[in-house]
Amino acid sequence: MARATVQELFRQAMAHDDAAAMREGLERMLGLADGSGLSPDEEYRLRSSEFVMEMPQSGERIRGRDAMRAMQAAFPTPPMSVRIRRVAGVGRLWVMEGELDYGQGPWRNIVVFELDDDALIARETRYYAERSDPPAWRSAWVEPLD
Repeated sequence: MARATVQELFRQAMAHDDAAAMREGLERMLGLADGSGLSPDEEYRLRSSEFVMEMPQSGERIRGRDAMRAMQAAFPTPPMSVRIRRVAGVGRLWVMEGELDYGQGPWRNIVVFELDDDALIARETRYYAERSDPPAWRSAWVEPLD
């Protein structure tokens, strides 16, 4: 049996609320499944022609998959590592919780994906948080994350 494409995995996730299919699709799209790393061209193929990406923390919006590919290709320091922690969602709306390391410690990120009728990414909203040390006063009620 032929291996499903990333877009077919996205379709399966949409049709069946299948988080495992979405995670596999995202791992392959991000080059994590085979260790190839991020590819602006692969991501480009999986974005709709009406693609919009927003980063609310910095107040930025990228409109169009061509602009997104150009920004990614020009990015001066791609992350040294990318890890998906969790994927959850239903239908056309999916959320990926991840971790990026640019060489100075991990950044947590949340990416909200909105898919179109063709199971292409129509919209992304990205949130980033730098790791911080917890305050001592909470230690009686918390445990560290992996």
